[in-house]
Amino acid sequence: MTCAKQHISKGKKQRWKNKKAPPFLVKLRKFTVGVIQGVLIGAGAILPGISGGVLCVVFGIYRQMMAVLAHPFKYLKVYWKMFMPIGIGWAIGFIGLAGVIAKLLSLNAVAIISLFVGLIAGTFPGLLREGSKNGRTKGMWLALAISTIALLSFFFTLKFSTSTTVTPSFGWYIFCGALWGISLIVPGMSSSSLLMFLGLYQPMSQGIATFDLNVLFPFAIGIIGTVLLLARLVNNLFEKHYGIAFFCVIGFVIASTIPIIPVSFKSVGEAVLCVVAAAAGFIGAFMMDRWSEKHPAQDDTTEAVISGAVEEKIEDVFDSMKKDD
Repeated sequence: MTCAKQHISKGKKQRWKNKKAPPFLVKLRKFTVGVIQGVLIGAGAILPGISGGVLCVVFGIYRQMMAVLAHPFKYLKVYWKMFMPIGIGWAIGFIGLAGVIAKLLSLNAVAIISLFVGLIAGTFPGLLREGSKNGRTKGMWLALAISTIALLSFFFTLKFSTSTTVTPSFGWYIFCGALWGISLIVPGMSSSSLLMFLGLYQPMSQGIATFDLNVLFPFAIGIIGTVLLLARLVNNLFEKHYGIAFFCVIGFVIASTIPIIPVSFKSVGEAVLCVVAAAAGFIGAFMMDRWSEKHPAQDDTTEAVISGAVEEKIEDVFDSMKKDD
């Protein structure tokens, strides 16, 4: 009798697993997941220590994004359904968090910076794993060392130069947008820590939060111009020398983090608070990385990839027919 009940129970569970959700619910789920992914990617763009490009890799959309940025007229018609909810979520995460981060920095900048340093450190295991997915070579470690030393040299030259002062202006906001464009294209390149070091992060985030056109307009020029100029170049570089390019990016992340590590505190209590904040940031980023490793993104764009391949084959057939004529 017990065996019969167990058999019936197993049968019900199997029928439940095989039961397909209505098409509307499937589309709604995909749209909702896309919006959530976009929010997180937008948050990665505004939060120091988290790279929006890395999150694109984690969510399995980096390859499609680079294809669209490098060849927009060819691939936008293939992937627009996938990127529409992601774009909506990105705007929510990017604009919505700008004011929050600016407010937190005004309350206790040292503790918030410590939190971001912890976030950066927590992403290193994921960066190393992603960069080493095809193996590690001496050239990759050499690229990491060179990029770290070169960028650190630039930072400290800028820091100890008496004639160089960075004040927010139209040109510097273009520079901010250009850095954001690089962080969008290059996984792991978190531009926020560099802007923090230069003193541009807080005024820029405040301008974005208040929709200040004096900030948004040059920022848009910088980010759009950088993407248009570098998308194909970086795409080809990662395709041909992925490991070296990625380890070079890790070097940039390390070099842009070292100068912002707090070394002076008003009191012992503030020092303890900074240690706790850094630990919390590290644990949060590390747990997010572990979760993404255990739950790899499913490629929901198979249909789009197939349709793109079919279109290319059709174009090849028509080209061959023209040659025969």
